[in-house]
Amino acid sequence: MNILVLGSGGREHTFAYKLANSKKCDQLYVAPGNAGTSRLAENLSLNPKNFEEVKQTVLQKDIQMVVVGPEDPLVEGIYDFFRDDKELQNVKLIGPSKRGALLEGSKERAKEFMAMHNIPTAAYESFKAESLEAGKKFLETLKPPYVLKADGLAAGKGVLILNDLAEAKQELENMLSNQKFGAASETVVIEEFLDGIELSVFVLTDGKNYLTLPTAKDYKRIGEGDTGLNTGGMGAISPVPFADQEFMQKVEERIIKPTVNGLQKEEIDYKGFIFIGLIKVDGDPYVIEYNVRMGDPETEVVLPRLKNDLVEVFEKLAEQKLDEIKLEIDERAAATIMAVSGGYPEAYEKGKEITGYNTIEDSMVFHAGTKEENGKVVTSGGRVIAITSFGKDFNEALKKSYQNIEKLHFDKMYYRKDLGKDLN
Repeated sequence: MNILVLGSGGREHTFAYKLANSKKCDQLYVAPGNAGTSRLAENLSLNPKNFEEVKQTVLQKDIQMVVVGPEDPLVEGIYDFFRDDKELQNVKLIGPSKRGALLEGSKERAKEFMAMHNIPTAAYESFKAESLEAGKKFLETLKPPYVLKADGLAAGKGVLILNDLAEAKQELENMLSNQKFGAASETVVIEEFLDGIELSVFVLTDGKNYLTLPTAKDYKRIGEGDTGLNTGGMGAISPVPFADQEFMQKVEERIIKPTVNGLQKEEIDYKGFIFIGLIKVDGDPYVIEYNVRMGDPETEVVLPRLKNDLVEVFEKLAEQKLDEIKLEIDERAAATIMAVSGGYPEAYEKGKEITGYNTIEDSMVFHAGTKEENGKVVTSGGRVIAITSFGKDFNEALKKSYQNIEKLHFDKMYYRKDLGKDLN
């Protein structure tokens, strides 16, 4: 079948890598893609949020499956657009409906969903500009650090964790009254801080059946020792060593099952990924957030460990027959390191020539912010290339990725050198 992947990052390159390896994939397209996806598929200059443009491409190229990488098209309702269009109804679209995507599109909605279905999470309240003073008073009832979350999508940067009460009050005002994150912070969720260690659990569900994919832990901060600004992710490992069988049993019983049952009870059309951001507190799991797609860079360590034919898995997902699939997982650990542009996550330059990526051996190279220009591969984003390796454990996998990332070069390239140190 002909397949279209929407998106342009490392996650989409990893999807393309897995889909291209399927015997069921005839022609693969990625839109808009990057310099890495162009080696596996045909890149199309297409805006994933322009649904009419996507429709015309799907019809012209006779595409039978569309895999949606990023959250924006899902939150804006691409699944519903396909479902309600007679010409597109038979196309298998991998991703939840607009109602399902609200679990990521609105932090407030996600919290309400968790409360309704008894899913463990931090205590919270939400506020708007007109209730700013009440928000400041609520902050006074909490112990530091204070957690402020923009309700809407803010590209992974809408969460502030602050130790000082006066600063927290000022930032609440910046978010609500001064639109620090634009429309995303018209509503702000304030929640209690949970002290523990974080991990990500990925679930693939057809709204009725579900499969739990390998766990992963990503590293969000730009600086070593988990310091500095939040980024889209500086690297990841899978599996997570502290997520043992006993803990994962709790995750399944207390979080995964109630989440999938909640979707069913609320009759939410959901055929896609649920990315559950968890925190382990005194041996118990709590949900920090839901995302409605795969994470990035977690995709770069989770999907390579999946031995199944991904097209086959997605077919069963679309047909609501996910119970017919048995996951086959590579027992080895995987680790990915992200090379980023100097200055990221703040201002950075683009257009820097990248060299050395074709000399890397025994590791996988996933492009994120790259493009081809005059026969050269150049940087086009903050996060540029992820290097993923296998090993008998995450330390061995990281060692291999670190050895190979040294072969990669572009002006002002930066990567964290301390990944995994917190787990030893």
